[in-house]
Amino acid sequence: MVANAQKKWTVEEYLDFERQSEEKHEYYAGEIFAMSGASRRHNLIVINTGTTLNAQVAQRACEVYPSDMRVKVNKIKYTYPDVTVVCGEPRFEDGKFDTLLNPTIIIEVLSPSTEDYDRGTKFKHYMSITSLKEYVLIAQDEIRLDHYTRQSIGDWHISVSNSVETTVSLPSIDCTLLLSDIYRKVTFEADDTSKDD
Repeated sequence: MVANAQKKWTVEEYLDFERQSEEKHEYYAGEIFAMSGASRRHNLIVINTGTTLNAQVAQRACEVYPSDMRVKVNKIKYTYPDVTVVCGEPRFEDGKFDTLLNPTIIIEVLSPSTEDYDRGTKFKHYMSITSLKEYVLIAQDEIRLDHYTRQSIGDWHISVSNSVETTVSLPSIDCTLLLSDIYRKVTFEADDTSKDD
């Protein structure tokens, strides 16, 4: 949903507005878009993934952020990935330390309303982040993880995992994700249809 379709926002106006808002909004080319709530499955997958990675990097120079960490994708795009990992010194937009510039890995949990966007236009934007080494998409309506890795020539390689017994390696941060951990307590019955993000 566009927060104010009549107004074209500057980045400075957006950041001022966002830092005072109780809701989160993405920014793209002068427009801001309210972000909707998330389903039970979505939240379980996000917390399972984030805590699994956080435990693995606890003693290293890496940080794992939940979806409240804003990422500057480029000069016209700001967004809130579901899970973001940065290894090395994190860099921020300004002294507020709430807008990350150099993610190493971005993870998105798919939903029916965002899947095409996450796989298409959003990924194209993410590819422009020079620090980004890996992009992970996790389904919430089936067991499936799509893992994109940046190749040395700038292309991206995809591998797909759809068994709960699979272990996925994340070489840029020297971590692994077990699908059994990601999908812990997640069920696929029709128990979770009130929200789809």
